[in-house]
Amino acid sequence: MLSIHNIPMSLRAAYLSMHRQSEMNAQKHGITANQFVLLMFLAEDDGISQRDLVERAFSDPNTIRAMLVLLEKRGLVERDQHPEDGRKRNVTITLKGREIYQKVSDENETMRQTLTSLFSPEEIQKLILFLDTISKAMTESVRKDKIKKAQQKLLHNKI
Repeated sequence: MLSIHNIPMSLRAAYLSMHRQSEMNAQKHGITANQFVLLMFLAEDDGISQRDLVERAFSDPNTIRAMLVLLEKRGLVERDQHPEDGRKRNVTITLKGREIYQKVSDENETMRQTLTSLFSPEEIQKLILFLDTISKAMTESVRKDKIKKAQQKLLHNKI
């Protein structure tokens, strides 16, 4: 029988098991799985803004900034002011960062192959669609909660 907790707990279990494997692979090369995600985005689309990284990684600005500071200290990324908007920072991956990214990506290949072997190509497309649907719904829910809290705060301050 289905419980209200089946979907969230199944998603949590899948995410944590993949994250643990990725974390082990990343740590062999002195980075975290979350830092690997940033290197992946930069390897695919170098020179993007910190803000773009926040959105793509589904994270918050403070977390992304802290990770980038650590990656920059290790010489894996460089951050420069945006040429048109001095408030923005563009991030580029260094040669050393690309090398680390490639090593961890190679280590993660077995996990990716295992995942894709579990499903047909059509099932993979459906799974991605389902996961995207969940992500968008939860993002919208959080956005609505933030608006509601802000409205409540405004009302409270007027009283």
